[in-house]
Amino acid sequence: MGELAVIFGFIILISIIAFGWGGAIHKRDLDFKQRKLELEASKSSGIGPEAARKIEMLEQRVRVLERLATDRGQDLALQIENLRNSAQPEIAPDYPASREETRA
Repeated sequence: MGELAVIFGFIILISIIAFGWGGAIHKRDLDFKQRKLELEASKSSGIGPEAARKIEMLEQRVRVLERLATDRGQDLALQIENLRNSAQPEIAPDYPASREETRA
């Protein structure tokens, strides 16, 4: 019975080593494939790092503008109306203050 335990232990040890190696090889293969895909994607896009940086900056600005337009819709409309109302007294007397005055 002692010999069977030694053989079984040896088989378990070899299995652990084999699975460890297999996992390491598989991880390296996945990393290689990922790097290869990233390289192909950067080559196929045809843009340089400076252009990519500009595009990223513009995308961030668009996100900010979209957030301003959607988050503050009512408040923004109120601010625009306040600006219109405060700008009317500053209009030169030669020019009509509103469209109704131009029609009359």
